[in-house]
Amino acid sequence: MRTAYSVETVRTAERELMARLPEGALMQRAAAGLAAACADLLGKVYGARVVLLVGSGDNGGDALYAGARLARRGAGVAAVLLAPDRAHQGGLRALLAAGGRVDDVSVIGRADLVVDGITGIGGRGGLRPDAVAALWAVSDAVPVVAVDLPSGVSADTGEVVGEAVRADATVTFGAYKPALLIDPAAEYAGALRLVDIGLDLPVVPDLESLQYADVAELLPMPSAESDKYRRGVVGVVAGSARYPGAAVLAVAGALRGGAGAVRYVGPAADAVIARFPETLVHAGPPAKAGRVQAWVVGPGLGDDRSVVDDVLASDVPVLVDADGLRLLDASAVQDRSAPTLLTPHAGEAAALLDVSREEVEGARLASVRALASRYGATVLLKGSTTLVAAPSGDTPVRVNPTGTPWLATAGSGDVLSGLAGSLLAAGLDARDAGSVAAYLHGLAARRASGGAAVVAQDVADGIAAAWRDVCGG
Repeated sequence: MRTAYSVETVRTAERELMARLPEGALMQRAAAGLAAACADLLGKVYGARVVLLVGSGDNGGDALYAGARLARRGAGVAAVLLAPDRAHQGGLRALLAAGGRVDDVSVIGRADLVVDGITGIGGRGGLRPDAVAALWAVSDAVPVVAVDLPSGVSADTGEVVGEAVRADATVTFGAYKPALLIDPAAEYAGALRLVDIGLDLPVVPDLESLQYADVAELLPMPSAESDKYRRGVVGVVAGSARYPGAAVLAVAGALRGGAGAVRYVGPAADAVIARFPETLVHAGPPAKAGRVQAWVVGPGLGDDRSVVDDVLASDVPVLVDADGLRLLDASAVQDRSAPTLLTPHAGEAAALLDVSREEVEGARLASVRALASRYGATVLLKGSTTLVAAPSGDTPVRVNPTGTPWLATAGSGDVLSGLAGSLLAAGLDARDAGSVAAYLHGLAARRASGGAAVVAQDVADGIAAAWRDVCGG
């Protein structure tokens, strides 16, 4: 599992480690890892032209010491000091002693590699004009390596306010920072490389991102004794005369997600049965449809608030999506004893929080936490990086690593709802169900697209293959 920690946590761990090490040893560890990553990108170090963009403080010191290591291997290393009076003096001396030099911004245009050491994890509010001018001098063809994180992004929130460095790679030290995993900042980071510098970090991180092995461990696999009820029966309340396809896609996601059976309630029964004859259909209301282990309500529903209220009154886990979010009674969610999973996109989240869509997209981490806290529910915030937050603030927010722009297509969210609902019915808690569903959903879209456009049904059809990929079958 990939984990991320806040600036305060990382700095505390750094202080504790520095107290046990010789002076400067921690920075040398970071510089060694940074230099190795730069060498890998260059391929050939001897004769390469490396330009360091150096700000004040330790971040610039890391860049200078790494530059000294590259200079000793025969690279031509020049430092552009954006705050000459506050440049790290030890790092600067090391660079000059190794044969590096200090130069002006004109040298940037001749670089084979640019190292962004402008600001560190404490940077706020975008870059100053002198730093922006230096970035403008960097050719689009020249790779940029960010030190710890791209300068100008907010390390803890992933927000980008003003100009920031767009790196091709980021070498981060000790731990990933939230901004490296969350958009919009993650888009600026490029390929990530973590350098272990020996930090002793808390067991519980601020963020975590599931990997293949984590998802495989969580996936509910049927046993020899399984029947449809042990595998989980999920109820789907979706679709309308105007949007019958939403019901079909939500049922598709539930069936592909391994549900033992799907009970459909709504006006699109004919369309659902025509596509999936194994579906159990009922005219409603949901409370009389039969036994289920979880409900999905909302995709393409229209304006029937009564079925949303009926589902929320049940004592099983409930996923609410799309129109269900618009019709949601906050108190009905807050008063539930069984788990609730809300799955808004940015626009729906903005309406639930009574803020603008731009505010949600610019501060995704804060938004998903605020929603989870306000509604007392687990929230899956869909988007360029899908986030899953539990109502407890002590639980790490999950970041999905498999997202793809091809999921920005009509109906893909309906598939995700059905998929997550099937996992809820199989017994996963709301946080795990949302996280695993998002992972498989993104993986299915990647498989289905192959670099070409996909439709929601392609994503649904790719879920089984994504499941096999994760489980190695």
